[in-house]
Amino acid sequence: MAEDFRVEVDLDDEAHGHPLRERLRALNLDDEARDRLGDDVVLTRDGPRVFAYTSTEPHAREAERVIRELVVEEGLTADIGVTRWHPVAEEWRDASLPLPSTPAEEEHEYEEREAAVTREARTEGAFDWHVVAELSTRDDARELARRLSQEGMSAKRRWRYVTVGAVTEERAEELAERLRDELGASADVWVDADLGDVAFGPFQFIGF
Repeated sequence: MAEDFRVEVDLDDEAHGHPLRERLRALNLDDEARDRLGDDVVLTRDGPRVFAYTSTEPHAREAERVIRELVVEEGLTADIGVTRWHPVAEEWRDASLPLPSTPAEEEHEYEEREAAVTREARTEGAFDWHVVAELSTRDDARELARRLSQEGMSAKRRWRYVTVGAVTEERAEELAERLRDELGASADVWVDADLGDVAFGPFQFIGF
C-alpha cells in the first residue's frame, strides 16, 4: 500500500521561505545534495512553511537531514519534523506513530477525526458536507426540516429544498441513504461537498 510522508519546515521568518525553497529546488544544491534528495521529493511552500513530500520514510528521513544542513548553512532557524498521512484520521501525524492495523484502531482514529471535525463545525458554524433533499412541496420540505432539527441536526429549508450539515462524507452518505429510504420517490436526495465554497453572500448554488 502506497504511503505518504512529508518533512515539515517551519521557518522563523516568512521571508526566508523563498530562498530556502529555491535551494531545495536544486538551484544552488551541490551534486551530493541533489543525489541525496533524489527524484522522490516534491517541494511546496506555504508562507514561512516548506514541505517536502515523499512516498517512503527512508526518503523522508534523508530529506530531513539534507534540509537541516541547508538551514544551518543559510544561518536560519526552523522547527523541522517528519510526519505521515493517516488516511482514516485524514491528517498528518508524527511519523513515529504507526498507522492503525486493526479494525478497532481504525474505528478509534475515525472517532477522533469525527470529534475534531464536529468541534470545528460548531466553532465556525459551517460544515464541509451537506445532504440536500428536494421535496415535492414547500410543506413537505418544512416538515422534514422541522423533524431533522428536532433530532439535533443542522437542517435549513429554502423553498422546496432542505440542506443538512454533516461533519464527514461518511455521515452525509449515511443520512442521504436514510432519507432516500424514508422519502422514496417523493424526494430527490444527494450529497454536496462544502456548499459554502460556492456561496456568494446569501446565495447558494445547489446541484450545479
